[in-house]
Amino acid sequence: MSMTRIMSALLRRTHSFSSSRAPVSNSFASSLSVKPKISCQNDCGGHTRKLHLLDPRLWIIFSGQAAILGFCGNVALAEDDPIKPRSGDSTDGSGLERIEDGSVVSNIHTSKWRVFTDSGREHFFQGKLEPAERLFGSAIQEAKEGFGERDPHVASACNNLAELYRVKKEFDKAEPLYLEAVSILEEYYGPEDVRVGATLHNLGQLYLVQRKLEEARSCYEMKRRVLGHNHPDYAETMYHLGTVLHLQGKDTDAEALILDSLKIIEACQYLHDKLKCDNGQGESMTYIRRLRYLSQIYIRSNRLADAENIHRKLLHMMELSKGWNSMETVIAAEALAVTLQLSGQLSEAQELFEKCLNTQKKLLPEGHIQIGGNFLHMAKTFMLQATQLRGTNNSEALSKLDKAKDYLGDSSRIAKDVLLKLKNQKGKEQKQGKSSETLRNYEHAALVILLRSLESLAVLETSKNEIPEAKERDPHAAEDALLQCLSAYTEFGCGSQLQDSPEVKTEYVTCLKHLSVLLANRETMEASPISLAELKEEVKRIEMDLLGSHKKGS
Repeated sequence: MSMTRIMSALLRRTHSFSSSRAPVSNSFASSLSVKPKISCQNDCGGHTRKLHLLDPRLWIIFSGQAAILGFCGNVALAEDDPIKPRSGDSTDGSGLERIEDGSVVSNIHTSKWRVFTDSGREHFFQGKLEPAERLFGSAIQEAKEGFGERDPHVASACNNLAELYRVKKEFDKAEPLYLEAVSILEEYYGPEDVRVGATLHNLGQLYLVQRKLEEARSCYEMKRRVLGHNHPDYAETMYHLGTVLHLQGKDTDAEALILDSLKIIEACQYLHDKLKCDNGQGESMTYIRRLRYLSQIYIRSNRLADAENIHRKLLHMMELSKGWNSMETVIAAEALAVTLQLSGQLSEAQELFEKCLNTQKKLLPEGHIQIGGNFLHMAKTFMLQATQLRGTNNSEALSKLDKAKDYLGDSSRIAKDVLLKLKNQKGKEQKQGKSSETLRNYEHAALVILLRSLESLAVLETSKNEIPEAKERDPHAAEDALLQCLSAYTEFGCGSQLQDSPEVKTEYVTCLKHLSVLLANRETMEASPISLAELKEEVKRIEMDLLGSHKKGS
């Protein structure tokens, strides 16, 4: 069957999703009122200890406009990244398939297939992708010659090579291999077999990372139908389908699926507790990640009260399981503080940020980017407080702006220092032929914090000049901050992978637009390093890039 026909068949057989559930309550607390018992281990062991600057547990992830600072063991979109391979009945968690060979077929080709497959897996898990690619390719050929062209062993070999190509981001090579695997397994076992569902999951992951959302949705819909309600992976399939629907803008249906997924995990956790099992850790962490993802949906939908309920629940869970001598608790508290900040509850937000800062200073090295992110949050909180006070208590408003300026100076300094250190370290690693995902995550976080800090400083200086009681006025301060923003993007973003980041581009174009407004409103025709026409042209170029990225993701 041709690849086009296979994909058409997948799409035709998939029913469009429409939730038959009753409308979801606006109060998340009512729908998840039972607090699950979380059996988390405190990775700090109850002791205060300094963590290295590049400890991967301290990566910073930004989510949405709320700029929630967190850390994650995976690269990713988030908090319970939906793009990472997941185990099914015929996989081992890496996405690579195992076939338990009960076949009577035995010849030189089947023996070679086994050797090539095992050796390929070994190289794959060691990160040696080039030899693994050759071995997996040879395994496909040997499987075809030893077992037959349409045998499940061929499907297994195709899936393994497809997973490797997905990791290498060679998506055009991965897709036909996944489709061939699906076709063979459907033909051999029937379309409702769980092994078909496992391969559909991998194919769905491939489409999701490319933002081919309709194709991804079709795969997850089919997997859900294949598995049925009683399968242990049913909850995860609903979650992944919910993420796709959210990306398609179908938030009501997405919310319903994710809530059902969470309730199933709650039930599993309850069963673990009743049976006094020790293997509930996985369910606990999955539950937490999915709660965080749902909170992001609520924030983007401006359902701040629902998001606040989730974050209060998460913080309570972290306080009980880890205490405040833990970065996980800090992350939960910061997420709640950001949500409170968005909803205008500034006093409580400030208290939480300060509490987080005290813990961060104990656990993190001086000048860590996580501390810089906290300084930025503190500055924005003081700026919002100043806005509330303007007109009624201008002297207090100016005091708040002065505090905010100090924090912005600290956040900018830390972010720039980190970028310079990482630039030097990255140069050394490139000379040694190494590539570090950790460095890229830190670099991305630091550049976003630097751009936001400088743009916020420009906003602060403009606001300060508008208050009559301000003793010191610098008409060029805002423009200078924005020019520093442009310089930072040129120095650290251009010519690197960071220039392709939509978030970095969004911060950059915000600075460009702000500077354009300042130049357009100038009362005198003073010389500027960049003209208004050049700024407008650059804004147009970046916005076209962002539009292209958005279309790819839709």
